[in-house]
Amino acid sequence: MAAEPTLSNLATESRSFAPSEAFAAQANVKAEAYDRAAADREAFWAEQADRLHWTKRWDRVLDWDAPFAKWFVGGELNVAYNCVDRHVADGYGEQVAFHWEGEPGDTRTITYADLQREVCKAANALTELGVQAGDRVAIQLPMIPEAAISMLACARLGAAHSVVFGGFSPGALKARIEDADAKLLITSDGQFRRGKPAPMKENTDKAVAETSSIEHVLVVKRTETEVPWTEGRDLWWHDVVDKQSDQHEARSFDAEQPLFILYTSGTTGKPKGILHTSGGFLTQTAYTHHAVFDHKPGESVYWCTADIGWVTGHSYIVYGPLANRATSVMYEGTPNTPHEGRHWEIIQKYGVSIYYTAPTLIRTFMKWGKEIPEKYDLSSLRVLGSVGEPINPEAWMWYRENIGKGNCPIVDTWWQTETGAIMISPLPGVTATKPGSAMRTLPGISAEVVTEEAQPVGPGGGGYLVLDKPWPAMLRGIWGDEQRFRETYWSRFAEQGYYFAGDGAKYDDDGAIWLLGRVDDVMNVSGHRISTTEVESALVSHPTVAEAAVVGASDPTTGQGIVAFVILRGNAAKDGGEEAIKALRDHVSAEIGPIAKPRQIMVVEELPKTRSGKIMRRLLRDVAENREVGDVTTLADSSVMDLISAGLKDSSKSED
Repeated sequence: MAAEPTLSNLATESRSFAPSEAFAAQANVKAEAYDRAAADREAFWAEQADRLHWTKRWDRVLDWDAPFAKWFVGGELNVAYNCVDRHVADGYGEQVAFHWEGEPGDTRTITYADLQREVCKAANALTELGVQAGDRVAIQLPMIPEAAISMLACARLGAAHSVVFGGFSPGALKARIEDADAKLLITSDGQFRRGKPAPMKENTDKAVAETSSIEHVLVVKRTETEVPWTEGRDLWWHDVVDKQSDQHEARSFDAEQPLFILYTSGTTGKPKGILHTSGGFLTQTAYTHHAVFDHKPGESVYWCTADIGWVTGHSYIVYGPLANRATSVMYEGTPNTPHEGRHWEIIQKYGVSIYYTAPTLIRTFMKWGKEIPEKYDLSSLRVLGSVGEPINPEAWMWYRENIGKGNCPIVDTWWQTETGAIMISPLPGVTATKPGSAMRTLPGISAEVVTEEAQPVGPGGGGYLVLDKPWPAMLRGIWGDEQRFRETYWSRFAEQGYYFAGDGAKYDDDGAIWLLGRVDDVMNVSGHRISTTEVESALVSHPTVAEAAVVGASDPTTGQGIVAFVILRGNAAKDGGEEAIKALRDHVSAEIGPIAKPRQIMVVEELPKTRSGKIMRRLLRDVAENREVGDVTTLADSSVMDLISAGLKDSSKSED
């Protein structure tokens, strides 16, 4: 059956914001890039690859035998040299690479010369511990400079790193170590969470106790807490790394040398180890960082608020920015420690000009109130970015008005762990942006929105988002599981050779792309396919709502009924009674249509989110369908689900 178009309330978005003439005039990438890339894609990508330092130039830009790609075939480079050494060689050793801000308020300033010395020492230490090209190294660290240094040291040696987010459980770490057959683990004694030291080494010990491949555990001292110790296996970073020479010659590797494995945590079953290689990944992350954020080396101060444990941290804290000689802010802690203005304080302190964060955090800032950022000088900001999920139009507008003061282009970016780098986004000096739309593919990238039969939909139509041509930073496989790689990403449109992103999308009447979230999050209400994103956006557009999550719950009459969980703003939260709920249901009906009116709305204080800020709708679906709540180990705060479950039992269904 063909996918019906989703309801088109978002397509009616009439607000549009063109870049200022002054911004457009100085932009890194102009409109002509689209035509140049369309005329000869391979020549365009060769031009982007030429922004890097290659010790051996490639013979061919692309070998494509779907679903397997090789980019810059025969070319050789060293990723760490590109990110660090070449800038020092070019005379920029004293430029700051990272302004690091610790959660307790401690700071470190690391120049490119400092970074070169530290990466060389770490590479020598890893070599002493037996790490060679082709090996895998597991890293579980908080947001401290040693995380980036460890990644770059691995890249320097041609060893693939597998970074595991610091909040993941021992079981999750163990599964990732075993799957990659990692021989070394780099971790820390602890990490700071909301002002207090929390254990890390104890958890990693539980994971390593049952793995046979780990030979050594290298431990960074961060919280000064006492930790269990296994003599012969466990080593302090300062004992091993600090004594090393700060000289190390970077060897060149093939463009297709594995750079890292990053596991996407499936809710069930074995996590998928997404494999990325060197030349194509670095080419596209450097190009997109330059194009999308309009980054100016030596002038911009750039802050991506992600964690290094996620792909955003790999691509847009470490590799892309460092390849472009960025000065970045790296922040260890939570956005409300010790107060809710911490991010704005940091922007003011370092004069941040480019700020890249997640919609869930923007909505949290909305909930806390605009009077908080108003206390700080945010005039240094030039470009604002959004990443991780579709952004609601009202959150987009709040971001523009209260953080950008109406002057900053917003780049709403769509991409995935699997794509490696940004795929769909406005160009800040070119695109007239619409609140909530990622707009169009970047120059050199090709995507389509298609029906289930792979027919392209026209303007106003919705369906499945596919990538119909290979791209340099694309995943090269699932580690050790070719069959799963084919089935997961390439089987649905195998005949056409399309990569299926797993997301729904649609074009508005002008051809702008609107992401609708995972196709799993499309509800089927009385035969109408309705995106959770659209209903959430309608709810958030009501002045009383700070944040909303919507799920489809089984309904004997309509197939699925819409159940919404909302966080109300300020005073509205105090009187979130029947009248307030009725007003919200009527508002959704007016915004989208009666078919999208939620069956039930529940007012909650918090939503279940992973530590990266993504809402776990799967758990809300469990609650809405009166099932036992599933695995909550990846939540930032698992007690949230207890509160929601208890609240639902106390509330009765809203009736028309």
